[in-house]
Amino acid sequence: MSIKKRIQSFRYAFRGIRVLVATQANARIHLLALLVVVAAGIGFGIQPLEWTFLIGAMTLVLAMEALNTALEFLTDLVSPDYHVLAGKAKDVAAAAVLISAFGAALTGLLILGPYLLRWIARAAH
Repeated sequence: MSIKKRIQSFRYAFRGIRVLVATQANARIHLLALLVVVAAGIGFGIQPLEWTFLIGAMTLVLAMEALNTALEFLTDLVSPDYHVLAGKAKDVAAAAVLISAFGAALTGLLILGPYLLRWIARAAH
């Protein structure tokens, strides 16, 4: 594949990110949560392995949100009128986002929770 085509494929991907953020309130909420987690991680000075797990969890949530949005757009294209199967497809895609968000929240609590508890304990003394 030529360099020109490779660059164009990145342009398409970045355009997709812009569409995702511009059109999906939940994507913006996930990005806000990501910023809070990153700030907490920096503030607490978490370890590289902990960053690895947090980055993986955050990436999974955003990727699921992007796939959910793509499926919703495609479903609306091919089934503009209500169809029970189109509704099921959208519901299951939304479930994938929710499952990944729950997993990310648990990962964040397991990693950041002890730091937060130590910080609270120090602040109380």
